[in-house]
Amino acid sequence: MSAVLSQQAELEAVGPHFDTEKMMFVRALTREAIQQIAAAVRPGMIEEDAVDMAKDLLADKGMLRGWHDVYVRFGRNTTKTFGAPSEPGVVLGDDDIFLIDIGPTWQQWEGDGGDTFTTGSNAELARCARDARDIFHETRRHWLATQASGRALYAFAVAAAEQRGWTLNMDLSGHRIADFPHAAIHHGPLAEVEFTPARQLWVLEIHIRNAAGTFGAFYEDMLLEDAYFE
Repeated sequence: MSAVLSQQAELEAVGPHFDTEKMMFVRALTREAIQQIAAAVRPGMIEEDAVDMAKDLLADKGMLRGWHDVYVRFGRNTTKTFGAPSEPGVVLGDDDIFLIDIGPTWQQWEGDGGDTFTTGSNAELARCARDARDIFHETRRHWLATQASGRALYAFAVAAAEQRGWTLNMDLSGHRIADFPHAAIHHGPLAEVEFTPARQLWVLEIHIRNAAGTFGAFYEDMLLEDAYFE
């Protein structure tokens, strides 16, 4: 077995409770929760209150444990990378941008997803949110069409972001997902793998920022075929 195939076999192993149907069920719960959180966010909210609201919503859905923290980032905090603390007390404005990034678990299975939303009518903020989604899908379709490696996928994503005038944050560059905890199998980034990532086992993350570093947008979901995004 070649070194690349050996690495793939190791990094794409699954835990004892892995179940493809349950993983897709939790994905659906996660995407639904993102939309419900976004619908409850209003201009005038303080970011910390939005985070508490999101945690309450997830608890109500039985997603009590998250494999990472709940992030609802407002305005200038949308430029923050994963794990970095938000600037406290940021209030969402009438013409503003906010992102949601959640990694909940339901029973023994992990969910992970993110999206970006805007308030008001600021065209540049709306373009940023839209471009994060578009770059995600362009990169995902590149994976489908070319069977590119994780490293090649992120080279493609960097170029796609630059073509639109954004900078791609490579500190958020994809990862494994599985039955909890996936980190027991692998916790490194998708952008470093040299093989074609398998469907449903990897999350593609796109986090872009404007040149001034004053706002950003995020989109995240599993690597899956087009039919799952219709």
